[in-house]
Amino acid sequence: MNPLLPAPAARPPATMVGGRLPVLDAAPFLRGEAGALEALAAELRFALENVGFYLLAGHGIDDGLIQRTYAAAKRFHAQPIEEKLKIRINEHNLGYMPMKGSLNRTSAYNPNGKPSVNEAFFLRRQRTPDDPDVIANKPLRGLNQWPEGMPGLREDCLAYMDRMMRLGQSLVPVYARALGLVPDYFEKAFSLPNLILRLTHYPAVEDFQEGEFSIAPHTDSGFMTLLPANPVDGLSVHLPDGVWFDIPHVPGTYTVNSGDMLHRWTNEVFLSTPHRVRNVSPAARYAIPFFFDPHPDTMIEALPGCAGPGRPAKHPPVLFDDYIIWFARKNYVHQQEAAA
Repeated sequence: MNPLLPAPAARPPATMVGGRLPVLDAAPFLRGEAGALEALAAELRFALENVGFYLLAGHGIDDGLIQRTYAAAKRFHAQPIEEKLKIRINEHNLGYMPMKGSLNRTSAYNPNGKPSVNEAFFLRRQRTPDDPDVIANKPLRGLNQWPEGMPGLREDCLAYMDRMMRLGQSLVPVYARALGLVPDYFEKAFSLPNLILRLTHYPAVEDFQEGEFSIAPHTDSGFMTLLPANPVDGLSVHLPDGVWFDIPHVPGTYTVNSGDMLHRWTNEVFLSTPHRVRNVSPAARYAIPFFFDPHPDTMIEALPGCAGPGRPAKHPPVLFDDYIIWFARKNYVHQQEAAA
């Protein structure tokens, strides 16, 4: 079966924050309105071809659930360091990563390689000991580590991850149509997606050193990152024209960006845009980015319509599993220590 359909022409949305950042309203599409899929796909194509970031409105995620997840991040990081270290991040990138535990060495945008000034708690898909991937000890597919004595934290985080997974799955057909593919093209790859929730604490820093950041300039590794509106500023994106644009606080929206894997999958049709965080406010900043990716066993190679005569594939095929294992070993101190 031919997976190609006529691609919608890229179209800027009606609202552009600061004249630079597209705002996409998913509500008509999620309600199933006629023509909404094609309209949203046209705006998505514009956003990812020209910016690599957009604000998502009308997503349907309950604000109470978002606030409970923010509260979970704050509760977790308020613990004494010795409690957090009881579930120190392991070979599966699950658990607590202490301050300055990431380096962003895959990024060309932070050549000095100074560790980022943040700490984080990582969760992935909730698995059980009898999960075949757990039994096989497949990399990055282990059991979540949970803190003791924090009632409700597990339930709130898992509820948020489940709801975000369903949002990601509902948006996948829009990505397919934006690329001129049939809406269900990605169905198999995302029937059991790879999920990561990162509960991050960026402490207030009075005076950053030269080349130091809350999180250094980098591009994300995967398909889609979703970040709910944050009342504490600090996130900036490096737009294709070289300008650093500060993401504003727009209540009720998600900041969404594409990553390196989607950039590669689309043969560089869609951007993977560098971004950074510098918390220069007097208060701590918490963030709850959710990373939504295909199943690790998905082969990433130039999609139909993104390569062909006159546009050869720029990257060889790679198994997503191999790619994310390489990415983790390059960017996390504990992975490098384990390999030493």
